[in-house]
Amino acid sequence: MLNQEGLVVRARRVQGKGDDSVVKLRPVEPKSLSPELRASDNFGVEIDAMPGGYVCSGSMKHTLDPTKVKESVTGKLPVHELFSKEQRSLYAEHAPAGIGLDDLAILGPILVLKVKFAPEDYARKLAAELWLYPDNSMILELSTRCAPSEAFQMAAELRIFLTQREVDLTGEQETKTKKALEFFSQRLALQGQEGSD
Repeated sequence: MLNQEGLVVRARRVQGKGDDSVVKLRPVEPKSLSPELRASDNFGVEIDAMPGGYVCSGSMKHTLDPTKVKESVTGKLPVHELFSKEQRSLYAEHAPAGIGLDDLAILGPILVLKVKFAPEDYARKLAAELWLYPDNSMILELSTRCAPSEAFQMAAELRIFLTQREVDLTGEQETKTKKALEFFSQRLALQGQEGSD
């Protein structure tokens, strides 16, 4: 439901780093964002470019202590405690009426493997993320960072670079978050049906 409203809420554990949480607006029109939100050090806008289109999203991040996500998943910590006051305010502004952070079901987990590397003959570093879903399906995402003014040029250059290396860009494009939400929502619905039988 939140995803349909353009809102995504996530908390994760990162090996070797602290936990973190994100409240994401997707899609977002950057010029429609308030000056206060634009000025926040914790908020950033990114462009996700895929064959056939692109989408802008805005994310507000918060760093957590290394045990917080596990405590919340095991019921020792309310979900809202994973999010900063600033994040909670952003969530309340965009969430459907009557759905608080503590009303949300915890979906997951998903194992994500990430590596950053510098390919030969390419001027930018790339990040590869492999999302491994419990049904053994996978999504691989390649990404890079650039200034907003460079986004479309960079997307075209990266597409050429990958095509020249025979990376197939014609396959079905699906965002990691959308696939994760659909997968775990279906699983949650099935568990609810089994519980009512």
